[in-house]
Amino acid sequence: MSVSRTNAMDAYLEAIYVIKAEGETVLASKIADYLNVSRPTVSQTLQRMNTAGYVTTGDGKEVVLTEAGLAQAEKIVRRHRLLERWLTDQLGLDWADAHVEAGRLENSVSPLVEERLAKMLGNPTTCPHGNVIPGTGYAQPKGIPLSDARPDRTVEVIRIVELAEEDLDLLRYLYKTGFVPGARLKVESQNRFQAGVPVEVRGEVISLDPAVALRILVREVEA
Repeated sequence: MSVSRTNAMDAYLEAIYVIKAEGETVLASKIADYLNVSRPTVSQTLQRMNTAGYVTTGDGKEVVLTEAGLAQAEKIVRRHRLLERWLTDQLGLDWADAHVEAGRLENSVSPLVEERLAKMLGNPTTCPHGNVIPGTGYAQPKGIPLSDARPDRTVEVIRIVELAEEDLDLLRYLYKTGFVPGARLKVESQNRFQAGVPVEVRGEVISLDPAVALRILVREVEA
């Protein structure tokens, strides 16, 4: 993700929210990697955010959202994910294009438009990738990485790990091949000559890189 000066603070709030939501410790280095910016730039922006009352620094230099920071981050993430739903479900954009365009539009959405957009979409609880839209009260089912699923079992895709959303090529690949929330997959047995995680999706067996399979959360279901 590239960050412009006009929306830098919002981008940082969103990054911190996403990294924390995936259960990781939020460090300046992880924010830099997520936003694809330099470490010094992150340090300068975090200082401004601290002064603005959005973040504090916890144990081990962990970046922590304040109450005000969390409230603002949830507003940003909510708008972004609602826009992704609209751009994907109504306008037919693929996941990658929808993610990019939502980032461009999210700062222009007023509370009134946000409310009407949610109503028009039927008050969705997740983004197209299966991640919860803040403010819906939706409790997401627990899942395991596809890479940990047992062979010869049928699983259902719950969501794509949020940190994967910044890899646009990966988003396009998952969308195109059918690794989408609600899709049922057959985990195939792997032999010792085979690389990756073999999975049947839409009648085709695809051998996924383990690092990719790790980013797809699933739950076991009856065949």
